[in-house]
Amino acid sequence: MREVTDTPNLPTAAVPEAIAVQIRHLNYYFGRGDLRKQVLFDISLDLPVGQIVIMTGPSGSGKTTLLTLIGALRSAHQGSLTVLGQELVGLGNRQLVQVRRNIGFIFQAHNLFESLTAAQNVEMAVELLGNFDSKHEQAVEILAQIGLKDRVNYKPQSLSGGQKQRVAIARALVNQPRLVLADEPTAALDKKSGRDVVTLMQKLAKEQQRTILMVTHDNRILDVADRIINLVDGRLESDQDLGNFVQTHDPKSLDRRMFIM
Repeated sequence: MREVTDTPNLPTAAVPEAIAVQIRHLNYYFGRGDLRKQVLFDISLDLPVGQIVIMTGPSGSGKTTLLTLIGALRSAHQGSLTVLGQELVGLGNRQLVQVRRNIGFIFQAHNLFESLTAAQNVEMAVELLGNFDSKHEQAVEILAQIGLKDRVNYKPQSLSGGQKQRVAIARALVNQPRLVLADEPTAALDKKSGRDVVTLMQKLAKEQQRTILMVTHDNRILDVADRIINLVDGRLESDQDLGNFVQTHDPKSLDRRMFIM
């Protein structure tokens, strides 16, 4: 196990290009005044380009909060959070939107538009980057890669829960984002579909040097990770590569509390 240690704060310019996300002494609070509650404590973490990192931890440990801060969906106020070369602390909403354009998001809720087909839902993500001419071809290609070639013209009401989740995953990956943030991406999928999805994500990370941070309780997919980090009560408790994790945990007797959202 690699012990988690404090690292001096670095300016954005000092972040190596090989680091997609660099976090230094990040604290985060909900509420104000007497109601203010700290939920993240002195988080320092690097996510190198091309790595798949899985984040685990008990319910309420701050995993989703950290994920949304990295994704520029919340404003960070204390510490340093550099994502794809951009320091996020202190950024305004318009600047945060620009950062989000280079990030693919996969959340538990698929959030599909019910009036649009699977392909049209994916095409909307392509349009965000202005690629109008080839949007349909790109959507069909990515849907075919995750096993939905025969469902491209189906609307969400005609899709199963797992198929809807795969459409949402296709939407997140279609623009080949430099950073992918996934919150329980296989929760609604069966074993084979879940394996297909994470294998696609693994291929994206290794062949195209994308960085993936995934929150999951699914111990069937832990083997795709380069590292597994564990967040407990808002603190980074451990950060291990896969080899060390396997040596220190019996997969048959893993405490499921460690993986519950």
